[in-house]
Amino acid sequence: MSWGHGTLKFKEKEYRFKVDGLSVLDLGVASASAAGEVFNLEYVSDFAGTYSGGEAAAALAGGAGTATLKNQNDVKLKIKSKKQGVQLKLAPEGLKIKLVD
Repeated sequence: MSWGHGTLKFKEKEYRFKVDGLSVLDLGVASASAAGEVFNLEYVSDFAGTYSGGEAAAALAGGAGTATLKNQNDVKLKIKSKKQGVQLKLAPEGLKIKLVD
């Protein structure tokens, strides 16, 4: 799995988005889900972009199933696998999020 979708809840509204660049490493996992917290978000448009960061590599390499990433708008995203033991892997080009209508 290297792509997906989600919903951002921001200022009492919901915004749908697409995700690309996140994979599940465990064999035998057909699907997985993750949840996250968003920090430093002032405008919903700032949520879209490419997320990367040094904190992600260390957390993901340890197999904890969590990552803390930042995009070009200084928005931070802390994601965690909902399934125990599932390891997340960030693509070399980062995690790309696009808001959809």
